[in-house]
Amino acid sequence: MELYLKQLTQEDAENLYAFECENRAFFEKMVPGRGDEYYQYENFLERHRALLDEQEKRLSIFFLIKDKTGNILGRLNLVDINQDIGTGHIGYRVGKAFTGQGIANRSLTLLLRDNDEYNVREIHAKTTVNNIPSQKVLLRNGFLLTNTEEDQASGETFLHYLWSHAVKRKGG
Repeated sequence: MELYLKQLTQEDAENLYAFECENRAFFEKMVPGRGDEYYQYENFLERHRALLDEQEKRLSIFFLIKDKTGNILGRLNLVDINQDIGTGHIGYRVGKAFTGQGIANRSLTLLLRDNDEYNVREIHAKTTVNNIPSQKVLLRNGFLLTNTEEDQASGETFLHYLWSHAVKRKGG
């Protein structure tokens, strides 16, 4: 399946909302939920506008993972970008109907390939300990496990990963 990354726009709101609602239960099996308010359309639109504002300021870059016909397969976000030191945090999710097809892996590969455009030399990631598919995607793309954290508030165990442009260039 062909796929590409498309930077988030205002025009994506309706389709993205449908994607999020359709996949809510599936996503919440792997990551902490976003709460009921997120799934109220007016709240979603407000949050969407806030994301676009953040993106305009280059604090984050939000991508939709799409197939050649424009269907949303997933999301990939580069957030908390610090341009001064060249760091950011990655997050991604693939819709239930599209799992097991290498979409997260290929999408992250595309982002890392074009990483120079975003001026981010180190990318941090974290995943829940039970999200084995995400852990595999990170490791396949050159991320290294750096530590484990027990979140007292949620009771979740998180694994933290790091990708470094310098290490990636030296190694491959």
